[in-house]
Amino acid sequence: MIDSSKFFDRIGTFGIMEIEKKLTVHPETSEQWDALTAFMQALKIKYEISNEEIYDPEFVAKVRESEEQYKKGEFERVEKKDIKRYLGQE
Repeated sequence: MIDSSKFFDRIGTFGIMEIEKKLTVHPETSEQWDALTAFMQALKIKYEISNEEIYDPEFVAKVRESEEQYKKGEFERVEKKDIKRYLGQE
């Protein structure tokens, strides 16, 4: 019979990770992107690039619809001093 505590001690000794951890980064410039990828490659860290949407697709569709309405002139201008009245808060 194998003593599991000794087995996991050996796994640690050989440097095998028991739990996979993930890191999400948000570089703001191409220089940051280049530095991050160079760092990962230099340390032989596996990484993957994802282009998944971070916003709900329905929300994105509403924003795009609003942009189109604005381009067509389908909007109302409200002066800052009139915002509360416009929103019915006066």
